[in-house]
Amino acid sequence: MSLVDPASDTLEALAPPAAAPPDGTGATVPRIVPRRRTGQWAAAAAVLVLLALAVVSVVRNDAFQWDVVADYFLTTAVLRGLGLTLWLTVLVMVLGFALGTLLATMRLSANPVLRGVSWGYVWLFRSMPILVQLLFWFNIGALYPTILGIRTVNLLGPVTIAIIGLTLHEAAYAAEVVRGGILSVDKGQLEAAQSLGLGAWRRLRRIVLPQAMRSIVPPAGNMLIGTLKGTSIVSVIAVQDLLYSVQLVYHRTYQVIPLLLVATIWYVVVTSVLGVGQFYVERHYARGTAGAR
Repeated sequence: MSLVDPASDTLEALAPPAAAPPDGTGATVPRIVPRRRTGQWAAAAAVLVLLALAVVSVVRNDAFQWDVVADYFLTTAVLRGLGLTLWLTVLVMVLGFALGTLLATMRLSANPVLRGVSWGYVWLFRSMPILVQLLFWFNIGALYPTILGIRTVNLLGPVTIAIIGLTLHEAAYAAEVVRGGILSVDKGQLEAAQSLGLGAWRRLRRIVLPQAMRSIVPPAGNMLIGTLKGTSIVSVIAVQDLLYSVQLVYHRTYQVIPLLLVATIWYVVVTSVLGVGQFYVERHYARGTAGAR
């Protein structure tokens, strides 16, 4: 009498045959089953649900006054303030990195005086809040009524003060970014350039900086976005940037929330565009390396 269960014979007949091993020994290879990550999928679903609820609550909340946001989003005053913000951001970044590159080369110089001056500049301007710097420059007439026989009272306008204050502030950070990029270049590159008889300035311009850009671009992109948003602080000295432009409107209409949303959306749009540009610039300078994408 057979002791084999007929049901098990049926299951074995329906089961797929085991894959033959590549070595031809006839031994069966166990099938690898991926681990089920139920917790990760549940967490992702919960996050998506919460995100959807948050978006729906913002869109359907009448207190945000989205119709007012649409009315003021493309007004002349807002676009004029946006243009000044973009112009101020570009100018400050160009001047800040020009001065920062000079400070970085001074910091790497063999001259102890130049190193000390560069270190002192970076230490001082990184230690002072940007608002304090702007207020000092705004009140320069009270600190120094005359400089070289020139009266300083009302000498500098709000826009000029904003450019000076933001540039000096950004140069301190740009100096450290450039210095870190220069130090990332292999010393063998400098030795090879010296063996070819290249001068110091030519070595920096043709050999060092092109390779240092791989390390400079990512933090420089972050600084650009930070400067764009940081220009909003110049509204305290009556510079009609994007934030100050919407403030002038809601001081008249008392529609604070929708006007702040107008400024916020414009900042989000511009920073998103800058983020895309940063991605392609990083990919350009990463060509020929493992970091290229």
